[in-house]
Amino acid sequence: MREIVLASTSPYRAQLLQRLHLPFATAAPQVDETRLPDEDAAALVQRLAEAKARAVAGTHPGALIIGSDQSASHQGHILGKPGNPERAREQLASLSGGTVTFHTGLCLLDASSGEAQVEDVEYVVSFRRLSDAEIRAYVALDNPVDCAGSFKSEGLGVSLFERMEGSDPTALVGLPLIRLCQWLREAGIAMPPTEVR
Repeated sequence: MREIVLASTSPYRAQLLQRLHLPFATAAPQVDETRLPDEDAAALVQRLAEAKARAVAGTHPGALIIGSDQSASHQGHILGKPGNPERAREQLASLSGGTVTFHTGLCLLDASSGEAQVEDVEYVVSFRRLSDAEIRAYVALDNPVDCAGSFKSEGLGVSLFERMEGSDPTALVGLPLIRLCQWLREAGIAMPPTEVR
């Protein structure tokens, strides 16, 4: 089987990819993630997903390289990772009762040919009205300081929602596995794998 490389150091993405029971390596892409002027969330994540995959292609010739990037937008504004509990509480207070669209850019790069498939997979989360006490308790328990939108849907964050909508729930965590499996099958990788290691 061809080498598969995840161009990411995200533990969340690695955990998702492990679900597929495929051997893979990880590599840290060196990419400037600065948003370009007037670049919307969808364009940003697609550009960065491909840039991350291409950044590690030189050290993994012949591999299938997976790049991914995620951004969240609310009322036309791109949400960043809060970085600390205070900012996480502020971000959640601003999202209370609102809707956030998550854009997850996915790229599968064939390093041998240089051909890349790139897509933005959207997932929409509607928050219920949150009290200050609920926000404080949630941030203290789940510590979502490294997550865009200040929540972990795979953890207690699901308690903050009224509704979730999208074609692939794994996109919300940062790696759209449904689309990735389709692309891997098209690249000749059996999904589910016929040889389990």
